[in-house]
Amino acid sequence: MVKVGLTGGIGAGKSEVSRLLESYGAVIVDADKIAREVVEPGTPGLAAVVAEFGAEVLTPEGILDRPKLGGIVFNDAEKLKALNAIVHPLVRARSDELEAAAGPHAVVVNDVPLLAENGLAPLYDLVVVVDAAPETQLDRLVRLRGMTEEDARARMAAQASREKRLAVADLVIDNDGPLEALEPQVRAVWERLRESAGR
Repeated sequence: MVKVGLTGGIGAGKSEVSRLLESYGAVIVDADKIAREVVEPGTPGLAAVVAEFGAEVLTPEGILDRPKLGGIVFNDAEKLKALNAIVHPLVRARSDELEAAAGPHAVVVNDVPLLAENGLAPLYDLVVVVDAAPETQLDRLVRLRGMTEEDARARMAAQASREKRLAVADLVIDNDGPLEALEPQVRAVWERLRESAGR
């Protein structure tokens, strides 16, 4: 098995690379997706969040009201810490389960948006960085995601610098060009990862 950390700045195209790798046969462990799953209705995770923050963080349908919870935790370091203490162990446990089920020759790709920011590179056999120039990222965020330029710039500034991400990369996928230019690069990276998994 080869454990891969996949990261990239907002708007760099990490989701598309992840989708392509999955289509080739990689086992994708998406931390953001798992973080949503572990607090779905009926889960121990949601019960723990409600016990900590009260029923007002639920919608009338009993679903976690993310914007409301976000408003509570993002301006209060202690409350954010309490939320992370509930969610992070659940995400880690679920990620470990997916990895364990993957098999000995699997390529397990951990989709980790804040890999560079949180110093997580040592957890992986290889780190793949999806790279794009800041102007490309900005254009995609405004044009494709409908963000204001100001909001897009603020989101980009909140992440690690391009240099910091590239410093932890074992393999870099350049996604400055059109989608057609991406696929051959991802295919080449996939071959490298399969080779590593086979060893």
